[in-house]
This record gives sequence, structure tokens and C-alpha cells, in this order.
Amino acid sequence: MKSVIATLFALIASASAFAPVVQKAAFTPALNAAAPKGVMAALAGAAPAILSSTAAVATEGTNEWFGVDDTRLLAVLFVIHWTILYLWLGSYGDASEDEDFFGEIDYTGN
Repeated sequence: MKSVIATLFALIASASAFAPVVQKAAFTPALNAAAPKGVMAALAGAAPAILSSTAAVATEGTNEWFGVDDTRLLAVLFVIHWTILYLWLGSYGDASEDEDFFGEIDYTGN
């Protein structure tokens, strides 16, 4: 009997955890709270995005750019990437976007 009552009590307690809580505000908001704040509000909204770690200096928790602790490896990664990009643009840089890349499919079997 005690376990049934304890189970019922636990069920009610867990269900009440999902009920909305009514909070009484200690103050009432001003009437002009929806008024635009100007340039400072825009800067305050943009500052976290600008000051946070970006892709250019992504450290991934290692305090090193792109998580690479050896700058020689970082240089090799960029040089290889730029070399492949240079070769690809040399071959396909002036390709028309209107043409089909793979060509037409020949359904005749010839």
C-alpha cells in the first residue's frame, strides 16, 4: 500500500513539474518599452556575433587556429587547397552555367 501511495505521489509531483508557473512581476514595464533604441541597440545585438570566434580564427577549444597546433601543417593545408582551387578554376573557371555539366543522355543505345 505504501508503494502505491508513493508511486501516485511521484506521478502527481512529476506532472506538476510541467505546469506553467505564475510569476508576479515586481514592477510593471514602461509604456515605451517597444520603442526603437537606435544605433546602440543594433551594435549591442551585433557585438556578440562579431566578437565571438569566427571561422577565420576558429580554435575549437585548442587555442590554435582551426585546431592545428603546428603552423607548418596549417600552411600545407592552405597551400594544397589553393593549388587545387587554382587548377580547377584554370580548367573550369570559364565554364557556362547554362550548359549541362555531364552532357546529354543518349537513350538510343548507339
